[in-house]
Amino acid sequence: MAERRSISRIKPDAMALRALAHPQRMRMLAMLRVDGPSTATALAERMGLNSGSASYHLRQLARHGFIEEDTERGNGRERWWRSRHESTSVPEDEDTDPAFGDAILAAHIDQMRDARARRGTLSPEWRRASVASDFIIPLNAADAEQLLEKLHAVLWEAMEAAPKLGTPLEEGVEPVTIMLHSFPRSPDDRGAK
Repeated sequence: MAERRSISRIKPDAMALRALAHPQRMRMLAMLRVDGPSTATALAERMGLNSGSASYHLRQLARHGFIEEDTERGNGRERWWRSRHESTSVPEDEDTDPAFGDAILAAHIDQMRDARARRGTLSPEWRRASVASDFIIPLNAADAEQLLEKLHAVLWEAMEAAPKLGTPLEEGVEPVTIMLHSFPRSPDDRGAK
């Protein structure tokens, strides 16, 4: 097992979460975290944006502490940007912003659609290592919270033992997205009693 390392995190306030809720900014931040430093021009090309728009979104991300200029790269004409953190932790009292919640959900749905569309191109090993499943478990709120704490502990341990995002990876190693959604089932889906 690899040596465990610290995961850098940001806990943004409500204003920063509103700034991050823009889908292009969320995507840019993810690209900088997973793929490493980049320029506005390169990100604009990947995302189908003009470089002015990409620069604006990057400045907004920097203003709220998500990214920073990578002064070790580039020259006077070319600004490079890098993520300041590997993870965003949303404080419990800030997660009620509907714009941010909707943006996260939309991003997760897009990623799942893309993963589903690419499934047939994956090797048999990666198809076996990929899943879309759900579990419906009767729990009270305290038990649900305890289960989430256990699942998060396992995921943080795996991340701490993995190579740092944005660095070259060994052959066969890929960034793997694990999405976790937990919520009480809607009364409408439970049927009348």
